[in-house]
Amino acid sequence: MDRTQGDYMGMLATMINSMALQAALDKLGVYTRLQSAIEMKEIAEPFIKRRAVRHLEKGRVVIFGAGTGSPYFTTDSAAALRAIEIDADVILKGTRVDGIYTADPEKDKSATKFEKITFDDAYNKGLSGNGHDGIYTLQRNDVPIIVFNMNIKGNLKRVVSGEKIGTLVTV
Repeated sequence: MDRTQGDYMGMLATMINSMALQAALDKLGVYTRLQSAIEMKEIAEPFIKRRAVRHLEKGRVVIFGAGTGSPYFTTDSAAALRAIEIDADVILKGTRVDGIYTADPEKDKSATKFEKITFDDAYNKGLSGNGHDGIYTLQRNDVPIIVFNMNIKGNLKRVVSGEKIGTLVTV
């Protein structure tokens, strides 16, 4: 299959994940809105910046699905773009590991975790898990990233509450 078709399949997969996240948050009593970069009016609102910001002002969690809606852009680039568009304070990047390391900690047990690292250092050391486009976009717009382990129960709540976990990537 060609790259374009594969990218659109990936965007659809993000919508499935977004719907699952929405269902989990709804079950906890959290008010949510799901917005999609690809029109899917039966399951999500279209992404409209003003609408997203208004939902946030009302205390709702807005979930962005389907990437940018265009092939050849990573979901990390889409996250950076949406964060800038809504004037987010930070991007929270949940992964399988608890931060950014000197090497892959799943393969190299001697890898050392960074508590804090600059965008430049992450990029220059080849440690940027957010993709070069996303990293550059966030750095240029001064939006930090917190990389944390999403698979540890309670970590999302901890990071949202301001507890220092994972790795903070800043200018």
